[in-house]
Amino acid sequence: MTTTEQTTAQATDQQAPQRSRWPAVTAVALGTFLLVTAEQLPIGLLTAVGSALSVSEGTAGLMVTVPSLVAAVAAPLVPVLVGGLDRRLLLLGLMGVMTLANVASALAPSFAVLVSSRVLVGVAIGGFWAVASGLAVRLVPTANVPRATAIIFGGVGAANVFGVPLGTLLGEFSGWRIAFATLSALALVALLALLAVLPPLAASQPVRPRLLAEQFRNPGVRVGILATFLIVTGHFSAYTFVSPALQKLSGIDERLVGPLLFGFGLAGVVGNFVAGAALARHAHRTVLVITVTLAAVMPLYVVLGRGPISGAALLIAWGLAFGGVSVSLQTWMIKAAPQTVEAVSSLWVAVFNLSIGLGALAGGVIVDLLTLQAVLWLGGVCALAAALAVWSARANKNLR
Repeated sequence: MTTTEQTTAQATDQQAPQRSRWPAVTAVALGTFLLVTAEQLPIGLLTAVGSALSVSEGTAGLMVTVPSLVAAVAAPLVPVLVGGLDRRLLLLGLMGVMTLANVASALAPSFAVLVSSRVLVGVAIGGFWAVASGLAVRLVPTANVPRATAIIFGGVGAANVFGVPLGTLLGEFSGWRIAFATLSALALVALLALLAVLPPLAASQPVRPRLLAEQFRNPGVRVGILATFLIVTGHFSAYTFVSPALQKLSGIDERLVGPLLFGFGLAGVVGNFVAGAALARHAHRTVLVITVTLAAVMPLYVVLGRGPISGAALLIAWGLAFGGVSVSLQTWMIKAAPQTVEAVSSLWVAVFNLSIGLGALAGGVIVDLLTLQAVLWLGGVCALAAALAVWSARANKNLR
């Protein structure tokens, strides 16, 4: 083990508990599952909501853009504002906000009210994810941190497998309002689970603005932030409009969109755990493979995804690659800054969510002004730029 690796391990050991709290890890994973479902559920409901509230598909995309942009601000701001507040109480409060916000979404009489309720969703997403993304080091011993991190981020893939597709199906059969109401009920279940199993989590190091700014002096953090921005912006510029793409480019019946999104999410879960296993051996190589794959698969959808079979196959490949993004980039950030995990996680979550919002916004503008094909090309170009940034960090020993 090198001196740098020893320092990283020692910093992690200082935070890690002596015994595992797997029920708490599972409850946090449930929280991330519901957060990501809440953020992305409108993707499968764009047409239904747009039709019911008389807005275009591009405008309906604001249901994704608004909470993502709010979450980007909330991720670093919430930890700063709460100071040394017990993180258990913070997570419980944010899940309560999520519960109420989805009730408001289900009852919204107009699109303006619906978007307003999504602001609260953004606050909950940003604050919860900023804390939860680095919790593995505080819930399990050091040797189990990679597996616990993969489980927590397995909630992201599970949202794509179960949350968004099942929410889409529920919206198709029972109405989009029922989909939001069901999400609210599940958020209440998550709140009770966290209350039951999450231990007290005193703030190990209060996050201050100066501490956040200092993270950008770290070259590994800078590359991780840039790669996150490019990958996530490119992905969501295209994925926000995957439902119209499947129907208009690949000729897939609207009734099959939900099952195909289920397949996308299932591939994402597989990708999450495959990436989690690979990260233990080589973090840099894992992130590089993911970015290169995304750079290829999105443009290939334009060229080869012109039929139902090829379109579905490329969608699954896309899901497999993107499924490893969250756990890989979060692990990258922890390795790059092991002594300031919550601060660097807050920045990472902020950029991740900002990128979701900007990607959805850019995609909406491009779809309305140009074509669906254009957002897929944009996704590929962004992923290629991310791959070049990741490749440039190949000499960083912390990230090997």
